[in-house]
Amino acid sequence: MSDTPVEEMNFETAMAELEKVLGQLERGDVALDESIALYERGAKLKARCEAKLKEAEEKVAAITLDGEGNPNGLKPVEGL
Repeated sequence: MSDTPVEEMNFETAMAELEKVLGQLERGDVALDESIALYERGAKLKARCEAKLKEAEEKVAAITLDGEGNPNGLKPVEGL
């Protein structure tokens, strides 16, 4: 596991570490205490990935296009 706090990871780093954590858990070759720690880290990584995806979706949704399909600035996203 990385020593980087999950809260500081970008999407790609969090996803890569989540895949490593899942691989270790699926193999089942770790002690129970380590499995619990891996599961907890995996849950945090999953939440971080979801938050970063939502953030990206909000940015994309805020971009408006003009009649020719060119970005025309940002607008507030409804419901947020």
